[in-house]
Amino acid sequence: MPLERRRVLFSGRVQGVGFRATCRWLAGGFDVVGYVRNLPDGHVELLAQGDAAEIDRFLDAISNEMGGFIHNITSEQEPTDYPPLEGFKVRF
Repeated sequence: MPLERRRVLFSGRVQGVGFRATCRWLAGGFDVVGYVRNLPDGHVELLAQGDAAEIDRFLDAISNEMGGFIHNITSEQEPTDYPPLEGFKVRF
């Protein structure tokens, strides 16, 4: 299956509630690579690469686990070639 890379922005009360750690922990159960990080404007940015259906399942798991803190989710596709991604990390 072709790879897809998605940049996802979460808004709401998503900083200071274990959101990034939860995303990293959940990523271990899915065949995805990428990162999650806090942005200065209060959003959390997640970049995930993998099969489109696997990314969907990963994002559903995040919503199920952290949905009470999320007010809005936006996403867009990104090119899959650069920068190369390995593992799933919390970025600071």
